[in-house]
Amino acid sequence: MLELADLSKRLARETFKEVWPKLVIEMGECQREARAAGAPVVILFEGWDAAGKGTLINALSQALDPRGFKVWPVSAPTEEARLRPWMWRFWNMLPAAGAFAIFDRSWYGRLMVERLERQVGKKVWQQAFQDILEFERQLADSGMVIVKLWLHISRKEQARRFKRLEADPVTAWKVGKAEWRQSQQYDKWLKAAEEMIERTGTACAPWTVVEATQDRFARVKVFETVIQAVKRGVDAAKARKAEAKPSAAPQMSRVAAPTILDRVDLTQSLERADYEKKLKKLQERLFRLEHELFLARVPAVIAYEGWDAAGKGGNIRRLTQGLDPRGYEVVPIAVPSAEEKAHHYLWRFWRAIPKAGHITVFDRTWYGRVLVERVEGFCSEAEWRRAYREINEFERQLTGYGTVLVKFWLQIDKEEQLRRFNLRQQTGYKQWKITDEDWRNREKWDRYEAAVIDMLEQTSTSYAPWTILEANCKLHARVKSLATVADALEAGLARRRG
Repeated sequence: MLELADLSKRLARETFKEVWPKLVIEMGECQREARAAGAPVVILFEGWDAAGKGTLINALSQALDPRGFKVWPVSAPTEEARLRPWMWRFWNMLPAAGAFAIFDRSWYGRLMVERLERQVGKKVWQQAFQDILEFERQLADSGMVIVKLWLHISRKEQARRFKRLEADPVTAWKVGKAEWRQSQQYDKWLKAAEEMIERTGTACAPWTVVEATQDRFARVKVFETVIQAVKRGVDAAKARKAEAKPSAAPQMSRVAAPTILDRVDLTQSLERADYEKKLKKLQERLFRLEHELFLARVPAVIAYEGWDAAGKGGNIRRLTQGLDPRGYEVVPIAVPSAEEKAHHYLWRFWRAIPKAGHITVFDRTWYGRVLVERVEGFCSEAEWRRAYREINEFERQLTGYGTVLVKFWLQIDKEEQLRRFNLRQQTGYKQWKITDEDWRNREKWDRYEAAVIDMLEQTSTSYAPWTILEANCKLHARVKSLATVADALEAGLARRRG
């Protein structure tokens, strides 16, 4: 592929002077159109050292409104980034709706520098192909415009530029052993680049090879490529808005029995004395495991979902009661903020995942997309159906990094929920817990139940299974949840040590 690129391409100075001012104006117009349409744009520059990434990024930034873009220079991951799954830092760099993010290098560093400099093993960089394809598809499906540019120059041209940079005291620092090593191993890097482009060039995120021997030609090609991609993205965003018609939440009738929830034995219970005894032992066990987790640098995510009044809060309190608060965080998930709505729905959850050795407890989770957002009509059917796959991919990346992931669904029956609702209304210090929304949700029990069954069936995987807590008896549910977490943490530690 790359060997067929015509690196002799040039653009006459007169032609450049004619077309360049128009492209600069058009780029600014595209940015305003993207902002109006709410289309986020990612432009990433990859290519050879000394191929002109900095020069082209500067030209692009001069044509854009500085209030609407951010440049991300990507280098080796920091210690903070290394303590999380490798895609974490890139999720944090994603632009909001209508904004531009320009990457000077990107997630493709894993397939080039980290691979060729042997900073990661073969298994790791091979897995990165799948991680990247899933990442870019998720972003494109949500409406993000992705422009990927490979700046291509010959071995001879690269060496010439290195020598020119070395000759100037101001720029000599840009050329070191790593740069000359790339030049000496040009064919090896070329082969890796071709594999990368072939395996990650998709319809939703294609690569554009920019023949970068001449700056004038490269500038025009980059601008034309970005402008065309943004225009297509804006048109697609407008089409999606035109097709999106307000509609009532989808009707979902009771799933025919027996279902996975019908098989749950809600008669399971525990006496108070037995509960107190077991709870104390489990909390002591978890205290020790929390510290072992920290020493072994194993992260843990504990996710709670369940019916209103099923006991999530009380369950979480007993879980954290015996832990060192410096080693865990509880993240309550409510209605997304304006900033969160301007990003992919998984963005806020990626930002909240714990670093290695720490525990994060989610009080409600990313499953809101396939539960409340589905039932209440806050997202389209295409979006919540797509979310099953996206969530499985998200959880696979967490567990692939070594994260212990425990997912709880707290199950109660309709009669028990009513009893607890009434008790909350009648108890002064608990009245804040019951709202009009809780009663409205109760009226949609069958719809929510159908959504829960789909969620459990489609997202209980070998690497991230669901645990259903029989929660008509709060004492039983609390003990079972703590025992499940303790067992999972021990298994995670054993995997790390083994």
